[in-house]
Amino acid sequence: MLRGPRPESVPSLVGTACTLVGLIDIVAGVVPRFRHSRAHTLTEVLPGGTSPVAAALSLSVGVLLLLLAHGLRRRKRRAWRAAVILLPVGAVALFVHRNSVVGAVVSLLVMVLLLRHRGQFAALPDPRGRWKALANFVLMGAGSIGLGLVVVSAHPGSRIGSPSLTDRLEHTLSGLVGIPGPVVYDGDDSWTVAYSLGALGLLTAATTLRLALRPERPAVHLSEDDEHRLRELLARHGGRDSLGHFALRRDKGVVFSPSGKAAICYRVVSGVMLASGDPIGDVEAWPGAIERFMDVAEAHSWTPAVMGCSETGGEVWTRETGLDALELGDEAVVDVADFSLGGRAMRNVRQMVKRIERNGYTTRVRRACDLTEGELTRIRRAAGDWRGTDTERGFSMALGRIGDPSDGDAVIATAHKGDEGDTGDPDSAHGDLKAVIHFVPWGADGMSLELMRRDRSADPGMNELLIVAALRAAPELKIDRVSLNFAMFRSALARGEKIGAGPVLRMWCGLLVFLSQWFQIESLYRFNAKFRPRWEPRFVVFRSGRDLPRIGWAAMRAEGFVPVPLLPGHTSKPPPPCAHALPGPSRA
Repeated sequence: MLRGPRPESVPSLVGTACTLVGLIDIVAGVVPRFRHSRAHTLTEVLPGGTSPVAAALSLSVGVLLLLLAHGLRRRKRRAWRAAVILLPVGAVALFVHRNSVVGAVVSLLVMVLLLRHRGQFAALPDPRGRWKALANFVLMGAGSIGLGLVVVSAHPGSRIGSPSLTDRLEHTLSGLVGIPGPVVYDGDDSWTVAYSLGALGLLTAATTLRLALRPERPAVHLSEDDEHRLRELLARHGGRDSLGHFALRRDKGVVFSPSGKAAICYRVVSGVMLASGDPIGDVEAWPGAIERFMDVAEAHSWTPAVMGCSETGGEVWTRETGLDALELGDEAVVDVADFSLGGRAMRNVRQMVKRIERNGYTTRVRRACDLTEGELTRIRRAAGDWRGTDTERGFSMALGRIGDPSDGDAVIATAHKGDEGDTGDPDSAHGDLKAVIHFVPWGADGMSLELMRRDRSADPGMNELLIVAALRAAPELKIDRVSLNFAMFRSALARGEKIGAGPVLRMWCGLLVFLSQWFQIESLYRFNAKFRPRWEPRFVVFRSGRDLPRIGWAAMRAEGFVPVPLLPGHTSKPPPPCAHALPGPSRA
């Protein structure tokens, strides 16, 4: 059994304290009357000041504490260092400008608490790129403008005249860059506003420059040696999991067991260390790989999670780590020997396929290594044009490339309209090519659906046509089993439509149908069910229920439902012509 996670009470307490102190500190620096109100007794124990410089310092420290709070909750070492520096600075400013011994002592006590538990703040930094500098400039700039506008508007008693909102906004923007604005104040309030705006502008510029100029720490990726070792493991144990080949996606990192007989591939998204499928390799070595995975997550204070593992994988994960597991959905697997278009249950698929074939469509099912480079280039270009979205989708069940020389065992099925050698429709950019589906190897006797693309002008039913063609050709390719799409919450949809389903189940089923307007939930279930598959449950593994929203958000980002800019450094070298040219499938 692996050791449990370290106690998080102190980091969580410190992070919450920094948030509260930061908010009140900002209010103390922005709203002058607050420091002279009935809450004066409360503010005596918090950093702040009455002079213009102290007000600006209070505002700056408050903003910085808010920025540090999340890092402290995640036990980040750099956040701890910054907080240890800021707290005594705030204590000195509090004592000098307000003569508040109690407030200074409280600040020092929090610093002592940090020093006492410094061992809990040892998490390493996350992968980073210079996109964060742009994000910081936009978010900090917007926050500074909003907060600065509050500062400008918070002194009605000393403000001369009645400046309009436009004048106050102009004063805010000018003050952020150190230029006097059109709003005029009596007394020290003029300096208070100027110093506060200048401090906000300086914070925005300083944090942005630091993020832009610091060395990049590229996101994890598969090296050539890692990929070679993974392929050796898949050659020996790849038949255990239909998702195994997707571990070769090159924007993932990998950890190996001490023996090298097992590995886990992952990607870090929004602070979540996200693995997919079962560990690769010998089941006996899975605990060693899982322990390494948990060690890496602990070292960086990442939230560990696994998407789409099998029942066996879920049992090993929960047994070795104490994590919890929840059924996420079902994978559709078709046994080639049992597949047939005969019978009433297959009538719709049978009629659809026959209708399309009568309309002049033909299919070809081949190994990728049997296609020419010209054919592969044409398929890549067509699949990219038919993607339908601006963002690449797919992570757990997507390879992100097609026709790579190292993936020669992959199977590509294509649909054409026209005689062999005919260029097809002259108005089509891809000639007679109308649809393509891509399968990756699943051990020596299986294949797993990775991608489906079709020309929008082609007849409906292209995907059904190609899947049937692939299943018919499977015996010649020595394929015994085919993994199709993954259907989220399949069992809930199936039970909810049965007679006797209770009101709670019907309500849950109705919600899933409603969400299917934006996510492929019901549509994938219905599509898979056409081929009469057997259903294999898949699970999500997580640490606690409160992590599920964060894991769900990270999974949506990884799968491409939430577009994010690609950070520099995702690959160690320019990808080959086929790599990443074909975005993720609609499978996941």
